[in-house]
Amino acid sequence: MSKKLKIDEQNFNQAALDYHKAEPKGKIEVVPSKPHSSQRDLSLAYSPGVAIPCMEIAKDPKTVYDYTGKGNLVAVISNGTAVLGLGNIGAEASKPVMEGKGLLFKIFADINVFDIEINETDPDKFIEIVKGIAPTFGGINLEDIKAPEAFYIEQRLKEELPIPLMHDDQHGTAIISAAALINALEIAGKKIEEVKMVVNGAGAAAIACTKLYVELGLKKENVMMCDSKGVINHKRENLTPEKLDFVSQTDKTTLKEALVGADVFVGLSKGDVMTPEMLLSMAPNPIVFGLANPTPEIDYNLAMATRQDVLMATGRSDLPNQVNNVLGFPYIFRGALDVQASAINEAMKLAAVRAIAELAKEPVPEAVILAYNLQNLNFSREYFIPKPFDNRLLTKVSIAVAKAAMESGIAGKPIHDFVEYENQLLDRMGRDEKLIRMMQNRAKANPKRVTLGNAEEYNVLKAAQILYEEGIAHPILLGEKKFVKEQMEKFGINLDVPIIDPADDDQFENRKKYRQTLWKLRQRKGMNEYKAKRYVRQRDYFGPLMLAHGDTDALIVGFSKNYSSVLKPVLEVIEREKGVEKIASMMMILTKKKPIFFADTSINQNPSAEDLVNIARMSELTVKTFAIEPRIAMLSFENFAAISETSKKVAAAVKILHEKFPKMVVDGEIQPDFAMNADHLADYPFSKLGTTPANVFVFPNLESANLSYKIIRGMKVAQVVGPILMGLKHPVHVLQMRSSVDEIVNLATIAVLDAQRRERSKT
Repeated sequence: MSKKLKIDEQNFNQAALDYHKAEPKGKIEVVPSKPHSSQRDLSLAYSPGVAIPCMEIAKDPKTVYDYTGKGNLVAVISNGTAVLGLGNIGAEASKPVMEGKGLLFKIFADINVFDIEINETDPDKFIEIVKGIAPTFGGINLEDIKAPEAFYIEQRLKEELPIPLMHDDQHGTAIISAAALINALEIAGKKIEEVKMVVNGAGAAAIACTKLYVELGLKKENVMMCDSKGVINHKRENLTPEKLDFVSQTDKTTLKEALVGADVFVGLSKGDVMTPEMLLSMAPNPIVFGLANPTPEIDYNLAMATRQDVLMATGRSDLPNQVNNVLGFPYIFRGALDVQASAINEAMKLAAVRAIAELAKEPVPEAVILAYNLQNLNFSREYFIPKPFDNRLLTKVSIAVAKAAMESGIAGKPIHDFVEYENQLLDRMGRDEKLIRMMQNRAKANPKRVTLGNAEEYNVLKAAQILYEEGIAHPILLGEKKFVKEQMEKFGINLDVPIIDPADDDQFENRKKYRQTLWKLRQRKGMNEYKAKRYVRQRDYFGPLMLAHGDTDALIVGFSKNYSSVLKPVLEVIEREKGVEKIASMMMILTKKKPIFFADTSINQNPSAEDLVNIARMSELTVKTFAIEPRIAMLSFENFAAISETSKKVAAAVKILHEKFPKMVVDGEIQPDFAMNADHLADYPFSKLGTTPANVFVFPNLESANLSYKIIRGMKVAQVVGPILMGLKHPVHVLQMRSSVDEIVNLATIAVLDAQRRERSKT
């Protein structure tokens, strides 16, 4: 292993420990869902008010779904006997994984989770424990339990518990890979009932996958399953009941022999067990699912180089066609919980398979394409399974599963209006809840050089480490080199990135050319050559000059200085975009439901009506960069009255926008609470906003915008990203003083996307 890789691994290992150890420790927490600030609230929540719903539930147990959180609560349960690639590490050691699964349930489907680690390896005792706690939950997700006990545990619990239950290691992989198989076969021009399949691996996932493929039409006699000892054929002895179900009548004993003439290979084993020679021996248009993680059974690039006709899926997020359980389990449980299903049956699993498969054939929304930084995305060899960041999975899969539960007669609470249910799902999650993850994914696809000022600061160095390790950007550290290195050593941060010190001798040539540029730009504005020579030794000027000369792709400055002092040299060096008279800034406010945007928060003190028009137009363009459709509210303290001078100014701006840009969704003057409330908006049927709340808010002056976002930031009720500068020729963004590590990473991510957009506009 190279020194760089060792450093990267050490950094990542420490980051993982720091991440989990940070307060509050762990990854999930319990928060109250009802008001609790007054004595009356507490008397309703507990004694004496709590007795009332208790008696109602005692009279009719089904009302537990009406009066408690059971209907949206899943238990993630494990005994730690088969954890990830770690094996039998025990119940307590499995807890971080179970918490992680709980986090995924919440962020993808808004399902609450209690993770439960049971220190019991006896299957019957484990079953009794789970049965004993089952009344707490609306559903149970079994996780990381070793085979063959996993089969027995799941089967008995399914038979004896009246709630949705699934061992995701088995069925999650089965459902997602089955959807991929359906589509890959269609592209290859093959029928499932005719293909010959080799399954490498005979654990819980492999058995469940193969059984589901058989449900879809695969003939059992066309399957050869291999375990660590080779082909499971009729000569083998001492096989488990699950393996006996897939015994082949063949003399073949090795994976190499089994693959000759095979149409499909499904790997659920370990990395690099398939050679190019084995791949070449398969039938035309072979389908290869290398699902071992992180190293597939055959390297993707090697497979592509070996055969041009191969259709391949892996478990990796950085390769096409990722078979990822997160495409299924959150939405399967969401649909099952919402109809109060008594199980997760075969009909529901098959409905999920078909919904996922069909989604890959539908036109891909621009938001998904942008999330992966692609030019287009169409049903093909490179895209036959949806991407994990496709928000449509929530509605498509959940609805399909709910309908299947109803049609198979196991729904306790049928849904009567699926249009309304779809809207409820979207409102539950917020339509843009994955924005930061999507932005980082786009950045990783084409990372840019981002220069970070104030590189001596711990937060900046830590952010640079994350940007570097995650591949979001190629960071360049701008600061006093000696001090930067001392700080890196002090904090144990190892980074193989450039450190630029404007005063260093190795920057002599750059200072020389930057000095000429600065002097030419400012010689008729009070700058002489001596001043230019002195200024280029200062990082506040050196950074913008790097950007102007193309020596970096984006610049992040600020952190330890006030906004105006940092912005001054930027504006003296970086020109405005064509047609922009005044630049502006925007804050992204990441709320629990969706992001909202505030403009202008840091530049224009008292913008005119024309300035507000320009701010609205720049805001529209910027928000579209994030694959979000902007709905702009022009704010005032009056609603469509225009009595005060402020409101008159805003009304004048709206009139210009309506006349010159009729396709813009923008209106005002309006109060912010009205612009955010569908019922209030309904009182103004003439408004272009309709009854859908605004997500972009243009303030009438700097004071109102600046104070509003700073209150939100100070209360820590939402994550604040920015300020995002709008209207400059090159990507420059200025940090707030003492920004957190996350705030720096997020703003740098936006800077990368900004640089990508400008690069595309030139082609």
